[in-house]
Amino acid sequence: MEYTSEATKLPTGRRRLVSVVRAAGDVIQIADVVTALSVSRSDAAKLLSRWTRQGWLRRVGPGAYVPASLDSLESEHVLTDPWVLVPALYSPAYIGGWTAAQHWDLTEQMFRDILVTTAQPVREKRQTRHGAEFALRHLPEAKIFGTKSIWRGRSKVLISDVHRTIVDILDDPWLGGGIQHSADCLNAYFKRPDRDDGKLIEYAERIKNGAVFKRLGFLAEQHSSASQLAQSCYSRLTKGYSKLDPALDCPRLITKWRLWVPQTWEAGAAAWRRHD
Repeated sequence: MEYTSEATKLPTGRRRLVSVVRAAGDVIQIADVVTALSVSRSDAAKLLSRWTRQGWLRRVGPGAYVPASLDSLESEHVLTDPWVLVPALYSPAYIGGWTAAQHWDLTEQMFRDILVTTAQPVREKRQTRHGAEFALRHLPEAKIFGTKSIWRGRSKVLISDVHRTIVDILDDPWLGGGIQHSADCLNAYFKRPDRDDGKLIEYAERIKNGAVFKRLGFLAEQHSSASQLAQSCYSRLTKGYSKLDPALDCPRLITKWRLWVPQTWEAGAAAWRRHD
């Protein structure tokens, strides 16, 4: 893209930054400055620091910056989508849980935090970056699979596919906003044309958490179109007992599924079945 005549009249420092912004993606890193301006990494880091002090950039994470103001740069580039921060700040990572559930139309419920699964060490599970709030969970990189690449602006972002989203929220119901909301998402999944029960089983086996089969089987058994899926889960039950939702008091044992459930779950499950 050619510079406008107004851009060519900018001071040298700001014009160099415009060059970097145009060449980089939505998030600017040291390597982008090195490539765009043909300078050393040391000089690139100094430039980023200077532009930040001058108010032209905002630091959103270690070595990651975004333009602070559209007007201040005379540029067409401005950050409007916080999803683009995920690759720069948390890679290897993917957007998942309740955020992915909303993306795949499994729910209409709105969540303020963007749920990110990352292979990086997680010291703070809640972080605010560039005004956006992120909820983080750690997962070994070997278990990052079942994702899709989507373009947001000029950035390619990974998100769990619809099948992995379901398996994740049954692996840890917190990721789905609690077991009732996770069950609602599963109900929506069962009605989708791209539903793939075999993919659920495949992903659950790769996760290697026996609780997924217990939760999925218990919930699938209550859905008229998922009896075969329930049987597939039952044949894969592991020893020991799990909770339907570890965050809740679960005093009632469903022996068949080796699953402890909340005392009130029967009422909740009945209401869920009525949507079948």
